[in-house]
Amino acid sequence: MKKFAAFMLRKFHRRYTMLPEVDVSTTEPQSPSDANSGDHHHAGSSRHRIWFHRNRYAGALLFNLGAFFLPALYSTLSKLWVAEIDSSLVVTTDVYTYIGVVVEVLNEGLPRASWVIIADRDSRSLTQRLGLSYTLIAFQSVLGLVMSIAFMAGAATFAQGFVPVEVRAASLTYIRISAFSALSSAVETAVAAATRALDKPDIPLVISMTKFAVNIILDMLIISRFHVGNIQPTINMQAGIQLACNMTAAFVGLAYFLWATNLQHRNHQLELSGADAIEVSQLRFEADSRIRLSFRALAVLLRPGLLTLAESAIRNALYLWLVSTIVALGSTYASAWTIFTTIRWGLVMVPVQSLEATSLAFVGHHWGSWRRSIGKTTRRPGRVSLRTIMGITRPALISLAISLIVEVPLAIFLSIWGARSFAKYLGQPDEVADITAYMWRTIDWCYIFYAASTQLATVLLATRPKWYLYQSLASNLLYVLPWAIACQVKNLDVNNAWTYHRLVFGGSLVFSFVDIVIVDGLWVWTLITGKARLEAFREN
Repeated sequence: MKKFAAFMLRKFHRRYTMLPEVDVSTTEPQSPSDANSGDHHHAGSSRHRIWFHRNRYAGALLFNLGAFFLPALYSTLSKLWVAEIDSSLVVTTDVYTYIGVVVEVLNEGLPRASWVIIADRDSRSLTQRLGLSYTLIAFQSVLGLVMSIAFMAGAATFAQGFVPVEVRAASLTYIRISAFSALSSAVETAVAAATRALDKPDIPLVISMTKFAVNIILDMLIISRFHVGNIQPTINMQAGIQLACNMTAAFVGLAYFLWATNLQHRNHQLELSGADAIEVSQLRFEADSRIRLSFRALAVLLRPGLLTLAESAIRNALYLWLVSTIVALGSTYASAWTIFTTIRWGLVMVPVQSLEATSLAFVGHHWGSWRRSIGKTTRRPGRVSLRTIMGITRPALISLAISLIVEVPLAIFLSIWGARSFAKYLGQPDEVADITAYMWRTIDWCYIFYAASTQLATVLLATRPKWYLYQSLASNLLYVLPWAIACQVKNLDVNNAWTYHRLVFGGSLVFSFVDIVIVDGLWVWTLITGKARLEAFREN
């Protein structure tokens, strides 16, 4: 029996650790191996799993669609219910969005390092990856709490920049309540990023389902047109319910994550504990002692995380600067912008974000597998075959094709029928509805470029974060910044503002597409010609 066990371990080791370079190109956009996934299946069965398993591209995409769709649906419904309370306060709900934009700088820092660090399961053991995940969540939670306190203390200042003067006084309490969404968002995003990199997209789905279910129940009972009793709903009630549900969902997801990963780790150790000591030492996934938070793990995450943090800070600072010019134009224009962004972040972004998250996870897996095959400390890999490069980027190319199939008819539908009707349904006057429809018709086609560029950018983010920073800097500093300055120096009013804003927001999407195509082309060229110099691999 002992000899049979040793034979099986040697077979496992040869099949799943010594992956030749060409294997990356012949693998489906799924996990090349599943040795440390924690599922109760033999590792060799991963190729035979059904297509909708969470460790395969299609299955992960379905999980991600559910996780992104439910929050977008609630965001739309909440605006409908706020419109029932007071249609003039619909614009106030965007405060939550703008707080989210600021927090996004935090959430797009270290969490985005997950794709190149935690997703690299071929060079790191399960225990190491879980230690990195725990460290990421703890660090982000502390930063989120600090940011929440800062938002609450500076509510009046924040309102001056992002709430129209007509409803500014009525919005201060809403801002103070929504401030702690920074904490819930930080926890939720860190858990979601880590679990997707660990091939557990079911955990972000549980978070979204919890948030959506509790929000819908409480909103319908208290603030919707169907509310029970003689309760007089207010917009602050909606903010309180939203915060309570976000906090509940974030910590339910965290608890589920801790339970699932501890069970996974324990089962993994039990599988290895009965093996021969010599054989175990040859395996790449060793039974480490315990999962630990550590400054060393934080340092590993910080190296790529600081790059993504810088990229996000520059991009979102310019965005908020532009938004402040929109808010300054008054409630009519700001309300139209609010409805426009609801359409954009709802129907348009759900498929794009779902495809992006799926692509990032599997490009990260394939990149880690390839780097291990050439030696994880190799800085100069030499010439890389086009077949291998296509294997690494295949998930991104599949996401690109799907995004175009979805976004083109969606943009046409919204342009012809959707935008104005949606604004009217929110109880807005004809003037606001007409502006909203005009906004969408003029730049709807630009979001097709956005969908494409987002998927192409996953190649850089999951492999070379420094290059991802470079392409973003080129787009924001060469295009967005000059137009943002123009919007500040021009005397904008409701009649001429969109002439400039569409060139900023729509034009930047087209420019970014051209930018990412060029940078991706350079990425491919450096690998094919042997001129690539990879970042140093760091153990945690």
